[in-house]
Amino acid sequence: MGLSRVRAVFFDLDNTLIDTAGASRKGMMEVIKLLQSKYHFKEEAEVICDRVQVKLSKECFHPPSTCITNLRTSHWEEAIQETMGGAAYRELAEECYFLWKSTRLQHMRLEEEVKAMLTELRKEVRLLLLTNGDTQTQREKIEACACQPFFDAVVVGGEQKEEKPSPSIFYHCCDLLGVQPADCVMVGDTLETDIQGGLNAGLKATVWVNKSGTMPLKPSPTPHYTVSSVLELPAVLQNIDCKVSASALREPKAAQSGSETNVE
Repeated sequence: MGLSRVRAVFFDLDNTLIDTAGASRKGMMEVIKLLQSKYHFKEEAEVICDRVQVKLSKECFHPPSTCITNLRTSHWEEAIQETMGGAAYRELAEECYFLWKSTRLQHMRLEEEVKAMLTELRKEVRLLLLTNGDTQTQREKIEACACQPFFDAVVVGGEQKEEKPSPSIFYHCCDLLGVQPADCVMVGDTLETDIQGGLNAGLKATVWVNKSGTMPLKPSPTPHYTVSSVLELPAVLQNIDCKVSASALREPKAAQSGSETNVE
């Protein structure tokens, strides 16, 4: 990589800047209450929600092939029928889906500390939000947490030809900001998309937000930096720039002596 300071930072959204998993759990709890109180499902309510969660984890949005509302309503309908048997439960599935969705969106927010960090960082570098997923779903989250004003650009994977970890979406982000990949840092919680994508595109650095502190069980891409909270990012960026400054100071001496200097 060349000698250059960080000029831009790309942020993932879900479980990096906002607690999507926590918001989703709260949505599921509301559905369980509904099924138990209104429809008198007992332990079946939790089984249904567990089955929906599995279906959600297996979703694939790219290329987009179906309406997200129809797809996710079908998840609920199938889970209810698999658990309860009998005829279709379309109306109940719609009620469950919209309760889960609305509750989830209500709990998606940027914490004040995150807002303050983004505001300060933007004084020094350009910021871009880069999120995979269905266009409607991600745009609803972005609106719910009101995060767009904190960024110079927002890129949703479902609106592009390819998503993370494809290099093309990272190059598109660089073009939007007028920077080179070697000027940029990717910050995200998912090794297979955020970190691997940043590595694929040749970014200056990748920062893995590992809130749980657990290490992957299978071979995974290795991030340049690992933090437990996105709030640790300013210190990481300062460290990167300090390394660049130190390398720049050493470079003339190395050139005079005819030796080579390895730059991170």
